[in-house]
Amino acid sequence: MSEPLILGIETSCDETAVGIVKGRKLLANVIASSVEEHARFGGVVPEVASRAHLEAMQPTIDKALQESGIKLKDLDAIAVTAGPGLVGALLVGVSAANGLALALNKPLYGVNHLASHVAVDLLTHEDDVKPTIALLVSGGHSSILQVNDITNEIQPLGQTIDDAAGEAFDKIARLLKLGFPGGPLIDKEAKQGDENAIAFPRGLTNPKDLADHEFDFSFSGLKTAVSRYLQATPEYVRADVAASFQEAIVDVLLQKSIKACKQTGIDSLVIAGGVAANSRLRFVAEQRCATAGIELRTPPPSLCTDNGAMVAALGSLAVSAGRPPSALGIEAASSISPAIPIWA
Repeated sequence: MSEPLILGIETSCDETAVGIVKGRKLLANVIASSVEEHARFGGVVPEVASRAHLEAMQPTIDKALQESGIKLKDLDAIAVTAGPGLVGALLVGVSAANGLALALNKPLYGVNHLASHVAVDLLTHEDDVKPTIALLVSGGHSSILQVNDITNEIQPLGQTIDDAAGEAFDKIARLLKLGFPGGPLIDKEAKQGDENAIAFPRGLTNPKDLADHEFDFSFSGLKTAVSRYLQATPEYVRADVAASFQEAIVDVLLQKSIKACKQTGIDSLVIAGGVAANSRLRFVAEQRCATAGIELRTPPPSLCTDNGAMVAALGSLAVSAGRPPSALGIEAASSISPAIPIWA
């Protein structure tokens, strides 16, 4: 089937998202976010997220169908994020997808959240997702993957050993009294600052650490360094702190991603996930990839954060590749390796 019509459901964190794609064409991408409900807590509260998904699921599906002009009976398959993520939030989406697949007698594809972030690339590029290195950076994940076949063969090369990059942005934004979510706020503040003003550490980049954690990330030391700097420097310039902190994260992410490309001989890098919308990361990535002769592919910012389009995109690829659907009644998994892009 060259242009399957797929509805995708994403509920791994605080976005209730539904996307509809036909082959490579995006027909609808509707997102209902509960971020404002979490802002007063300074982070996502799992129970609050789960309840918000329950309330938003049916209206979000209805709006996606309305925007696309598609009827449920016309769909070729249902795709849903089955993990990783907050298990209570995932259960809402998985339950909805199981119900739809059963009622419509349509095949169901439980897909991996991380692989979906890479798959969304097909909606904005004519060429297929060829073997590539993928840097996935978000509030819950910071990973480097070798993607040989997006629907069947993904090899994890490295991941964070403590906080993800997005979590680090949120925590430092709180210290700087910028608000939540931290990523966009630090990005905005940093535009007024000097990224070289403060020499913050680059975690896991010295020779000893690289021997054991060549492609892994750690941002706990960086967070501690920023906190100590703020305590020791009462008259700090907030924009300079934001810019220097952001630069430390961007530098490490790209150092290791480009090294992975060179070491594997793969001349393609996809950067995806919510932090991929960061303007400094995108700018520096363009410069360094051009210098290294690496093709850089990044989704538009609107498709970097969690969304249903990416889930539908991976479902479309799975159907087109002839992958067997998942068993009806699949369960959610809070933790799962990206080496399993499609649930059996």
